Amino acid sequence: MKKSILTFVVVSLLAINGFSQNDKLVTKTGHISFFSHTVAEDITANNYAVTSTLNPSTGEAVFSVPLQSFEFEKALMQKHYNSDKFLDTKQFPKAKFKGTISNITDIDFSKDGTYDASINGELTMHGVTNPVIESGSIRVAGDKIMLDSKIDITLADYQIAFDKGKPSTNIAKTVVATIKAEYTK
Repeated sequence: MKKSILTFVVVSLLAINGFSQNDKLVTKTGHISFFSHTVAEDITANNYAVTSTLNPSTGEAVFSVPLQSFEFEKALMQKHYNSDKFLDTKQFPKAKFKGTISNITDIDFSKDGTYDASINGELTMHGVTNPVIESGSIRVAGDKIMLDSKIDITLADYQIAFDKGKPSTNIAKTVVATIKAEYTK
């Protein structure tokens, strides 16, 4: 009898613990693209190796971005982007966003629909951390949850700046990052 009660307690604790850990939604195939527009040229890069977690209970959202996974149309652009004169991806291999969806109570994860999301957090890139306040949307469709947002990133805020030479005319001072993540319940 004691063994049965002990087994029941252990199984119950494991089940409760398992449910609390399953509150987080995870994806390892998030997509971030960035776009730079200047008179000289447009530059687009895509990264499909973004890892993200989203906690529907608390609104906590985390994104980890392996910077060397950005793919460019031209190999030379990719080489410059990874170089120590630009993002120095050997020294700073990842960018990270950690924040909260501040209006999480307005989002019904059990009901299909598209919901506005207010996102507050910190973006760390190139060894520099800055606050980010943006908006986005969360779409619930069956067992899928899709998060979409855009962030304007001023490169000088992350100690990435070009005062002269070709990069100063070919790379925008502010780039637009488009974030898409799909989670499964």
